Amino acid sequence: MPLKSFLGLLASERLKFSRSPIWLLIPASPLVALVIGLLASLDDVPADVQYEQLQSTVFSLHALLLLPIMTGIFSAFVCRYEHTGGGWKAMLSLPVSRTGLYLAKFLIVAVMLAVTQLLMLAVLALSVRFHGIAGGMDWGASLLAVSNGWLACLPLAALQLWASIGWSSFAAPLAVNVALTLPNMLIVNSAQYGPYYPWAQPALAMLIRSEEMDFGAFTLPLENLLVTVGLSFLVFFIGGLLHMKRKDV
Repeated sequence: MPLKSFLGLLASERLKFSRSPIWLLIPASPLVALVIGLLASLDDVPADVQYEQLQSTVFSLHALLLLPIMTGIFSAFVCRYEHTGGGWKAMLSLPVSRTGLYLAKFLIVAVMLAVTQLLMLAVLALSVRFHGIAGGMDWGASLLAVSNGWLACLPLAALQLWASIGWSSFAAPLAVNVALTLPNMLIVNSAQYGPYYPWAQPALAMLIRSEEMDFGAFTLPLENLLVTVGLSFLVFFIGGLLHMKRKDV
């Protein structure tokens, strides 16, 4: 597929979002996290684990619930225009690469998630400064956390994109995603099921692992998470791509 053709598809997808209020959702979770971070009480927390506690407090709701749900919303929204007014028929009738169209949509979702994660990094920095944490921001640990959280969302984005391409309903795939995200509150603390549940991976990836703090399933080896994220991404991404290539006009 020529690069110029792919860039044209990417520009077309970007134009759809520039005319939509969906981008207003990007800072929603970071704003909630900022309120939580500023209101967090660290008075009874030992000084040597205050940073870990604050990062856990700022990231927990975002990683457990809001980030997986937002991933589903972003992925569903990139297909919304094609599901209205015969959009898929018009789009796929054009001499465009279906692979390129799929990649463009997925890249748009990945970029939106990356911007969300960067905002979460800024929220953590503001919270650390507000509370006057000794030693300041641990940029290495925080960058690793938001990066791993972003990577852990990619399988969910691929699965949701696959579902959104196949289902004409905008709400149906979102409802399924929310239903599968809510059990995170229980599954994420399970050493038996947590490492293998795709919707739990953002939380497992974003929380600091510390010997002084007990996070249950969060202490499991990173290799388990990488295998789960990597394999599920390949299955969901390839499945969605094949469905796109075979989709009827």
